[in-house]
Amino acid sequence: MNNKAGFVLKVLFASAIISAVIKYVAPGLAIPATSANALIAVLSPSLIMAVILGWRAWRYTRSLP
Repeated sequence: MNNKAGFVLKVLFASAIISAVIKYVAPGLAIPATSANALIAVLSPSLIMAVILGWRAWRYTRSLP
């Protein structure tokens, strides 16, 4: 049970840090509101996860006998 609680606390802490960065640091960045920047912001999380999961699947299939 402690392992699950620790994981939840880690996720909660990471979420709070990311939220604080978005709230206090992000408004100071001079990012123009263009369609290209919006497309990057929308697609980059999915592309990053696809690369990570694809890499893990490739490593898994390579380790099979």
